[in-house]
Amino acid sequence: MNRTIRHTSVFCLLLVLALLGRATWVQAYQAQALADNDHNRRKTIAQYAQPLGDIIVAGSPVTGSERTRGSDLAYKRTYTQGELYAAVTGYSSQAYGATQLEGIYSHVLDGTDNRLKNPVDVVTGKQTSPGSVLTTIDPDVQKAAYEALGGDKGAAVAIDPATGKILGMVSTPSYDPSKISGTNDGDVWKKLLSDPDKPLVNRALRQPLAPGSTFKLVVASAALENGLYSSVDERTDSPDPYTLPGTTTVLRNESASAPCENATLRTALQYSCNNVFAKAAADLGQDKVRAMAEKFGFNTEKLDVPVRASESLYPSGMDKAQTALTGIGQFEVTATPLQMAMVSSALANGGELAAPHMVSKVTDSEGNTLQEFADGDTKRVVSASTAEQLRSAMVTVVEQGTGTNARIDGAEVGGKTGTAQNGVGNSNTPYAWFTSYAKSASTGKEVAVAVVVEDSGSARSEVSGNGLAAPIAQKMMKAALQG
Repeated sequence: MNRTIRHTSVFCLLLVLALLGRATWVQAYQAQALADNDHNRRKTIAQYAQPLGDIIVAGSPVTGSERTRGSDLAYKRTYTQGELYAAVTGYSSQAYGATQLEGIYSHVLDGTDNRLKNPVDVVTGKQTSPGSVLTTIDPDVQKAAYEALGGDKGAAVAIDPATGKILGMVSTPSYDPSKISGTNDGDVWKKLLSDPDKPLVNRALRQPLAPGSTFKLVVASAALENGLYSSVDERTDSPDPYTLPGTTTVLRNESASAPCENATLRTALQYSCNNVFAKAAADLGQDKVRAMAEKFGFNTEKLDVPVRASESLYPSGMDKAQTALTGIGQFEVTATPLQMAMVSSALANGGELAAPHMVSKVTDSEGNTLQEFADGDTKRVVSASTAEQLRSAMVTVVEQGTGTNARIDGAEVGGKTGTAQNGVGNSNTPYAWFTSYAKSASTGKEVAVAVVVEDSGSARSEVSGNGLAAPIAQKMMKAALQG
């Protein structure tokens, strides 16, 4: 054979082998990655080729699907009372992806999850009927929270203390996910992104703020658990006014007439005495306060309910004055409403924190369980004695102190108010907080709640946890106990 022809033949053979090798590599090793790539149009077509599965609240779907026209994406997502449940469902958009429960369970809801398929379907890649996601949300609690927040910028979370079930989760201002579920919703999307009130942010889970005086419950827990004080009724060593250690800065109380000098923890919670808790935090030291905060859930990077919550922070590397400021929920302490609901939930549950979750189970199209989330997965945070004492003190706050707007006839209600500074030198409107628990005297039903109002449009002088946040918590707790 001619040498040139031979070399050409070998070269062509090598090209064929390279082509075969590449094809084999793509089909055998890269097929799934290519199929899952977000830029693969076929993936999106498959996702919306049939009606999506539903997210369920109390046995009824709060989602749906409708047929599209003039598009290769056959169906798009719809929502029942979309603004009410947006903080729970998130959105599923043909153009902008999916978030929260819609995103976490997208493969179950579009029928591509392998758990929905038989062995033949797995091999052939056949799409099957979608599954459903069953939530723990109580529609009465959800509605009460949403209506009570109204036009305020804020968030609220309600938890069943014994089981950890999230009964309500609302973030306002909200949005209607139906209006961004298609491919031609660019104007609405841009408006949502540019809105200074950030309606797409789930404030209940994803916006940690200074918790103010609600954090005093954590400091009180640390003081009792570490033996700084033997009970909530022992007098403390707390000068009033209190000068921050190593400084000339005087920390004063909201009410100059409040009996805060050397007050007991019960009285200090009742009147929200800054001097008592700042001094307690400084006396305990940052390590002991941080250890207690972390038992309640602070500094947890991966808190999934199953949507991941932002980390609530108790800082480190502080001097004594800064540590004292953390005792009143300031300096660099931040918390989400979920986190502060967890604090009240643990105290209401005898000192044990049940893992919070808002999904009870995931099922296939016939109702068979694919995944189930157990209730009552608890860990000990404080002793039963400490929890009992702090519940008693929280009841004093509601009955005789700064939380009177949370009272409910026929129920034991305990709470803690908070007004947190916002901005440099507290230049912005303060945050109004309330965290609480309630127990029905007749049925024994319990609920723990946390509410934050970032901005209600009220004058600064009218901003308080009792005035703005406690009435919202009261309505949520009442709905939970009556449900």
